[in-house]
Amino acid sequence: MPSRHSIAASPVKGGAAPAGSPPAGRAPEEERRRAKLSRRWQRDLRWSPYAFVAPFFALFIAFGLFPLIYTGWASLHTVELTAPTDMEWAGLKNYVRIFDDEFFWNAARNTLIIGVISTVPQLAMAMGIAHLLNYKLRGSTFWRVAMLAPYATSVAAAALVFVLLFGRDYGMINWALGFVGLDAIDWQNDSWASKLAVSTIVIWRWTGYNALIYLAAMQAIPHDLYESAALDGASRWRQFFHVTLPSLRPTILFTVVVSTIGATQIFGEPLLFDASKGASGGGTHQFQTLGLYLYEQGWINQHLGRASAIAWSMFAILILIGLVNSVISRRLRASS
Repeated sequence: MPSRHSIAASPVKGGAAPAGSPPAGRAPEEERRRAKLSRRWQRDLRWSPYAFVAPFFALFIAFGLFPLIYTGWASLHTVELTAPTDMEWAGLKNYVRIFDDEFFWNAARNTLIIGVISTVPQLAMAMGIAHLLNYKLRGSTFWRVAMLAPYATSVAAAALVFVLLFGRDYGMINWALGFVGLDAIDWQNDSWASKLAVSTIVIWRWTGYNALIYLAAMQAIPHDLYESAALDGASRWRQFFHVTLPSLRPTILFTVVVSTIGATQIFGEPLLFDASKGASGGGTHQFQTLGLYLYEQGWINQHLGRASAIAWSMFAILILIGLVNSVISRRLRASS
């Protein structure tokens, strides 16, 4: 007769499964369900990132890549705004036409001058403002928000205010000049004065934005560098020139490139500075930029092919700026 221990150890034959074990028919089904969930999880892990970024690429293709390609194709054709689907092959004729046009070179020269006299003071003022804001000031948050207010202001509103300030007969700027004994200036019709006025609008709008960029970069500089310089007897001016500026070289280069690109594409400020002249940029085109010249050729003269060639010429200028930036960045990294 088998003992009690041998009966407990012997497997159950023909009886129910031990307590707590799943039914025999449900185990394969549970495994299949888990395998299916595992495959679904792997597919989700693999394809979800693409689904998240797909809206951006869809919008970029529709509103960025396609217009770029279409504009390049249109620049090789003679096409008018009145019949945008009727294209006649022209090759490089549109490029030759604009490069032979004195108004193109006038617009390029104006763009360069406005870019220089707006970018250099703008970045210098932004650096000084950021240096002041970097110290512990009372109400520092208020001042930082105030610096960003011009950037958030509409270009139309800003241009309207500055047109009133630079008015020839009743403008506040001419009133101030007369108060100190200087003659009034016709800001809209004088060549250099109009460029200076347009540059003033750009400086006012973008100085605070660049100041906050510099401020963020300054706050990332380790305080140990300033403490070491102070122990060596360096004044705050020496700390600024020998610690702050060298540490900000990549940021300065970034703001210079971005500001140069923005100056190349400047459009709203000169267009609204003398709205009566429209895209001509003054009575003698004295402050017409490349952006205004493009608008004039494409939407006023209705030469879409020529306007497309201007757009691609501006694109080539931006690529050149990017290449110069890359070369300078590599040299700065090599020298540091």
